Amino acid sequence: MMMDHLPADLNIRYERDALLGPLTWFGVGGPAKILAYPSSIPELTHLVSRADECGARVYVLGSGANLLVAEEGVDGVVVRLSAPGFRQIRFEDRIVHVGAGFDLMKLVLTCARRGLSGIECMAGIPASVGGAVRMNAGGSFGDIGNCVKRVTVMDTTGRVEIRERDELVFRYRSTNLETPFILEVDLELESKDSSSVMKQVKEVFRYKKSRQPLGDRSAGCTFKNPGPTVGASAGELIDRAGLKGFCVGQAQVSDLHANFIVARPGCSSRDVFAVMHHMQATVMDRFGIKLEPEVIRWP
Repeated sequence: MMMDHLPADLNIRYERDALLGPLTWFGVGGPAKILAYPSSIPELTHLVSRADECGARVYVLGSGANLLVAEEGVDGVVVRLSAPGFRQIRFEDRIVHVGAGFDLMKLVLTCARRGLSGIECMAGIPASVGGAVRMNAGGSFGDIGNCVKRVTVMDTTGRVEIRERDELVFRYRSTNLETPFILEVDLELESKDSSSVMKQVKEVFRYKKSRQPLGDRSAGCTFKNPGPTVGASAGELIDRAGLKGFCVGQAQVSDLHANFIVARPGCSSRDVFAVMHHMQATVMDRFGIKLEPEVIRWP
């Protein structure tokens, strides 16, 4: 039995047939059968366990920064951890305890002002903290996994567990965390002069802004970089293939950075999917290299 509504006894705020596109950075995509907003871990536990009993698939929506939702939407329960209970932050010397729903850029600035160094490399990356840890977000300046000390997670039955650093594996744009929910993250940072940390944050942001279309509707890098044996990034391969400016409908390969797809007004998910497919096919044809998507696609 699938869920088309939440039982009243759960007492969780939710919407039916809620459009997901406006909640993503691309701004495109269809509805979720159920979009739920639990306000606490106990509420989330009850929701997840009930969905598990009903055989309903559960999706987790963070900031929607690297997400592409299909036009037909999602037949399942989409959960947003946007309530204050999932956006708490507290400091214990150099340890930062932060909820998964906390905004990553806000975290970078908050830590910089307190003279805590280690996540300056995250400047300019749109994400929730949970999403950033899930995909080990980062770039040429470093990855967030380098600072993660502990992660609190929840599995598909609603069971909460703590994963210590020695249990965690951070790889390029991925981790070994298979549970659907990250609830809280503990980061271990370094104490430094706050002005020097803030200066580094600004330098990283300026660098990215000059090379990436941060002001456009985009989901960041479309494809992961191939292995070091290739000798070129995904963006370089796409650029060499002559695809900057290529478009289908209102989706276009950025003229500023070839690994970004920009959604112009009137864009649809189908437009973006078509551009992605053409990018993959062209790079495979020209260089024999298969590009693996970094953008998450639902369903």
